Amino acid sequence: MMTMKQILCGALGVLLFGSGCAYFGKSKVVDVKNFGAKGDGAAMDTVAIQSAIDACESGGTVLVGSGKYVVGTLKLKSNMELHLAEGAELLGSLSLDDYARDIQGAIEGPAFDECLVYAENANNIKITGQGVINGRGHEENFPIGPREAYLDRPMLLRFVNCKNILFEGATFKNAASWCTHLVDCDDIIIRNLTIDSHVNRNNDGIDLDGCKNVLIENCNIRSGDDSICPKSTTTRVVENVVVKNCRVESNTSAFKLGTSSRGGFRNIKVSDCDFSNTRMGAIKLLAVDGGFIEDITIDNIVMNDVEGPIFIRLANRGRTYHKPTEQIQSKDAEPEGAPVGYVKNIRISNIKATVTGDVLKRQGIMISGIPGHYIEDVELENVEISFAGGGTAEDAKREVPEDIARYPEQFFFGVLPSWGAYIRHAKDIEFKNVKLSTRSPDQREKIVLVDVKDFDDE
Repeated sequence: MMTMKQILCGALGVLLFGSGCAYFGKSKVVDVKNFGAKGDGAAMDTVAIQSAIDACESGGTVLVGSGKYVVGTLKLKSNMELHLAEGAELLGSLSLDDYARDIQGAIEGPAFDECLVYAENANNIKITGQGVINGRGHEENFPIGPREAYLDRPMLLRFVNCKNILFEGATFKNAASWCTHLVDCDDIIIRNLTIDSHVNRNNDGIDLDGCKNVLIENCNIRSGDDSICPKSTTTRVVENVVVKNCRVESNTSAFKLGTSSRGGFRNIKVSDCDFSNTRMGAIKLLAVDGGFIEDITIDNIVMNDVEGPIFIRLANRGRTYHKPTEQIQSKDAEPEGAPVGYVKNIRISNIKATVTGDVLKRQGIMISGIPGHYIEDVELENVEISFAGGGTAEDAKREVPEDIARYPEQFFFGVLPSWGAYIRHAKDIEFKNVKLSTRSPDQREKIVLVDVKDFDDE
C-alpha cells in the first residue's frame, strides 16, 4: 500500500530517492549528475553515465542536462530513453582506448568495430531532446591511414538486432567514420533529427543494414559520404522504408541503396525531399551482390547543384559478406560467388534538377544491367533536368566498359556517350514527360540505348 507521502508526490508527478533516481508519473528519471557526471568538458564521464543507464535496467529515462560530457562507449538498454536536454553535449573521447571492443562491429568495409553509442538485442530505445552527440571525429583526432590498411576510427552510433527505436530532435555530428549504423533492426522512427558529419573519411549519415519498417522524416542531413543508405550484407531483406520531407546534402550521394546488396530491397518510398548540393550522384539504386531491388518509388524531389542525378545498376560483384570485407574498387575485380540478382519496378517522378560541375564523367543519367541480366520496368515521369553540357565529338564515340564486378560508382565508367541518359541491358523503360536540356553545346546524343528492349519516350 502506498504511503500518503507517495500519494502526494505521485500527484505532483515527482518523487526523489537517495539513489539519484526520480519518477515523473510512472516513468523513472535518472539524472546523470546524480551519478557523478561532471559535464565540464574535461572529466571522463563514461562510468557515471553508464551507471545511470544501468540504473534504468527495468526501464526509464536517463536525463543528460546542460553541459559537455566526455565519454567513451555507452551501452544502452531496453525500455529506456536517453534524453539530451538543450545545452547538453556528449563528446566522444579522443582516445581509442575508451571505446569498447566487446561489441559487434561492421562487416562492410571499412569494417570498424568501435562506436560511441551502442545497443544490442534491446527493444524500446529512444534518443530524444535538443542536445548533441558529437564524435569529435576530425581527421587530426582520428587519422585515416592508407586505403589498404585504414586506421581504426569510431562510428558515432551502432544498434544491432534492436526493435522499436526512436531518434527525435537531437543532433548527431562529427563522426570519425559512419554516423548512424543500424543492423538487423525493426520498427524505427527517425524524426526531426539533424546529422552534420563531414569531418573525416566515410562520413555516412544513416546506414540501415537489413532493417525493416523504417520512417525517416523531417530530418536535416549533411554528410561527407552517403547520407541515407540502406544496405544489405546478409540475406535479410531491407523493406518497408519511408523517407519524406528531408533536406539532404552529401559529397557522395543523398539517397543510395547499396553498395552491399546481398539480400535486397523492397517496398521503399522516398518523397518530398531536397537533395541539393550533392556530389557524385544524388539517387543511386545498386544491386551487385546477388540481391534484388523492387517496388521503389521516388517522388517530388528537388536537386539543385548536383552531379549524376540518377544511377541504377545491376551487376555481378557477388560479395557474400561472410566476414568483414573492405571495398575493392579496381577495374580488374572479379565476381566473388553470389549469383546475379534483379532490379525491377522502379517509379521516379516529379523530379526537378540542375546538374553542375565540369567533370563530365560525373554527369548524366545511367541505367545499366550486364549482358544477359536486364534491369526491368523503370518509369521516369514528370522529370526536368538541366545539364551543363560540353561533351565533344570524341566523347560521343566512347564505348562504355561493362565492368561487371567493379565497385558500382557511375564515374568509374568514364564520360558517357550521351549527355542526357545512357541506358544499357534494360527492358520496359518508359520516359513520360521527361525534359532534358543542356546549358551549353554538347556534341553527344541526348539518349543512347544499348541492348534495350521496349523503350518508350513520350
